Amino acid sequence: MLALDVGGTKLAAGLVSVGGVILTRGTTATVGADAEALFGRVATLLDESRSVAERHGHRVIACGVGCGGPMTPGGEAVSPLNIPQWRQFPLRRRVDEHTGLETVVDNDAKALAVAEGWLGAAAGEANYIGMVVSTGVGGGIVVDGRLLDGATGNAGHIGHVIVEPDGRPCACGGRGCLEAEISGPSIEARTGQPPEIASTETIERSGMLLGRARSSVMPLLDLRLATVAGSVALGFGAPFFAAAQAELARGARIEFATGARVVPGGLGDDGPLVGAAALGLRAVTRQ
Repeated sequence: MLALDVGGTKLAAGLVSVGGVILTRGTTATVGADAEALFGRVATLLDESRSVAERHGHRVIACGVGCGGPMTPGGEAVSPLNIPQWRQFPLRRRVDEHTGLETVVDNDAKALAVAEGWLGAAAGEANYIGMVVSTGVGGGIVVDGRLLDGATGNAGHIGHVIVEPDGRPCACGGRGCLEAEISGPSIEARTGQPPEIASTETIERSGMLLGRARSSVMPLLDLRLATVAGSVALGFGAPFFAAAQAELARGARIEFATGARVVPGGLGDDGPLVGAAALGLRAVTRQ
């Protein structure tokens, strides 16, 4: 599988086996003066991965793409909040035309949720929410073994659950969204420090706010497990997850939601590309 992850800070592409093993990867910064310049960087990464496949005799059967949202169904037009160069950019068509492969595009957090259920911390679970906290905050919801899409394909955007009424302005136009409070850029804007050197207070507050969002979502959807990945969440580590678990336990008190867990994602840095590949594999096998 050819896999592409489009993030607000970094682009990554690679070859992933049908068993979920990353064979090769390349990365570059998410920069470009305009939409075409940015896509040029995407195209270069894809070409490099295809070249490796050809040299080693690998047969590439499809391309899966995880991209920040929102987007129209199937990624036909993407407008990632953290990538201002792309507004209604025809990502699926452009990747399809460039590679000549069947291309599947979905929200990057939804892709990561699929990966966690395939090979990560939610393996074997039929009901869970997967989440990423990084440059942005997103999620994917799996119920009865099925990834939820919603009316426009954007289901799972937990980053835009309000956790602080009248809180910080969000790129979506709202205020007090989870993304506006705990994403990497939001933390730096609020504290003057990047998340890599965040204070204990900032780490615990971020975990608490994530737990607050989860305490609404878990009872709503009758979920018992939440996985959280992304550079901010995994970088904050145990204190972040402890604060999130404590707030979830405090807020989700209805009987069927008690005991719900928040755990770190199990795939680390591999998650985004494994998730993108999982999208392509599901399409090819019609799963």
